[in-house]
Amino acid sequence: MLASQPFSRLLGAELTVLEAGRCELQLPITPELLQQHGFVHGGVVSYLADNSLTYAGGTMLQLRVVTSEFKLNYLRPAVGERLVARAAAVQAGKSQAVCRCDIYTVHQGEEKLCAIAQGTIVRLPDRPPGEGA
Repeated sequence: MLASQPFSRLLGAELTVLEAGRCELQLPITPELLQQHGFVHGGVVSYLADNSLTYAGGTMLQLRVVTSEFKLNYLRPAVGERLVARAAAVQAGKSQAVCRCDIYTVHQGEEKLCAIAQGTIVRLPDRPPGEGA
């Protein structure tokens, strides 16, 4: 699944856990992912939240899903060697799942919470793309 996303490959994301209602994505921190102050760019942290929320929700809804919305709170600058995003479905129905994600920065083996997110994941229609809304 992750390998089919060119942007995920570009960033070097790794899917380390995927099971019913849970997902863990990891991302090595490289100089290309930093902003001008030496912190991981907020867009990269947002990417991890979005993808991990969607994967966690998708395992509950089955089939094709997308993010309907999500909120992200940055708690501290992301610095270190790696980012770890752990998402879990909080509630899942037939057409949507509400999920939560905690994102940690790993520096010298120690994890520190740097962001939290909550989002709604929705099931896409069963019809093929291009056949109406």
